[in-house]
Amino acid sequence: MKVLFFPHLQMQSGHHQAAEALMDLIHRQYPEAEVKKIDLLSETNQLLEKVIKTGYLQWIKLAPRLYSRAYKKLYFSEKPLDEQYIWHQPLFLHKLKQLMKEEQPDLIFCTHSLPSCMLSKLKIAGQCDVPVVNVYTDFFVHDYWGHRGIDAHFLPTAEAWHQVLDDPNVPGRLFVTGIPVHRKIRRPAERPLKKTAGHKPVILLAGGNSGLGCPARMFRELKEADDFRFIVLCGHNQRLYQKVLSWNLPHVKALPYVALREEMDAIYDDADAIVTKPGGVTVSEGLRKRLPMFIHSALPGQEEMNLETLIPKGLVERLQPGRPLAVQLREVLADDLRLAQWKRAMDRYSDELAAQSDEELVSIISELLPSLAARPSEKKETEEKHSFATT
Repeated sequence: MKVLFFPHLQMQSGHHQAAEALMDLIHRQYPEAEVKKIDLLSETNQLLEKVIKTGYLQWIKLAPRLYSRAYKKLYFSEKPLDEQYIWHQPLFLHKLKQLMKEEQPDLIFCTHSLPSCMLSKLKIAGQCDVPVVNVYTDFFVHDYWGHRGIDAHFLPTAEAWHQVLDDPNVPGRLFVTGIPVHRKIRRPAERPLKKTAGHKPVILLAGGNSGLGCPARMFRELKEADDFRFIVLCGHNQRLYQKVLSWNLPHVKALPYVALREEMDAIYDDADAIVTKPGGVTVSEGLRKRLPMFIHSALPGQEEMNLETLIPKGLVERLQPGRPLAVQLREVLADDLRLAQWKRAMDRYSDELAAQSDEELVSIISELLPSLAARPSEKKETEEKHSFATT
């Protein structure tokens, strides 16, 4: 058995982390299976992949409002994009057909919309009979994802489930799984806020691997807030790492990119709260660890859209610009009522999920392997719209 995963770009991102979480579960359940991750863009043209990656990072940094408008215009269309002609489609479709012939997979997971859209086109055209699963790595669903040719959907929320269920262009099976998190980020039994005498709350401060979107003012405020202990996750941002190290403050600790998930799990266990951006996997890890989350900024596009889902659900709190970070942290973390509301919001979100444990997610995947192996013509109409979630 061979299972392929299609994320996007070669830089480490939520698309890769979600893919690796599922790859690990499949490999543990089926040790004999070949599990492989492929970036369609770099497989098609490595120079193009580098240009797009560099251009994306520069665009969101130098012209965030323009990127936000372009993102919403492209990704939210009146007509699903797998029904439209797209200028770059011949390039990717040709490469995908080559890959299908070379790899001969039994099952495909897409953790990004580009390969999903292209694979949907191939399946609609009858040029691919391999079952394809969309794995959404943000808290919303947009129109660039494949629709008509996709066999199953791992959805992030009950709202996304209703959105896709009501779309006549989506015939696949629906599962509210949440955004996949690696099993090494373990679920705690319970997480009471540590309030022992002399305890200084431990706050994780994260800005993403590239450091984009982190307000400079916030870092300056850390120097004076010595009633907290801050762990600054600097990712690959060496400039930020060296800057925080140069402060030489006992209550502020800088960490470079954390490669081992076991180490990241231990860091989460020591923390009382996270101050971060609303990336899909980062927030999902915080939800799994049941940590209060404060949002310091959001990148244009997908992170802005994530906030539109997360705030109404009560899962995160956006920090108010212009107010000192430490003041806002003290207000919330000392407020038992707000912390109780936060816990209830996390409980409600957990109740939405079909997979309450890694074992239950494995069970869903195991069910898909035999049921999706049948050709679409062999499936019963009543089986094509299905969810394990109770909403």
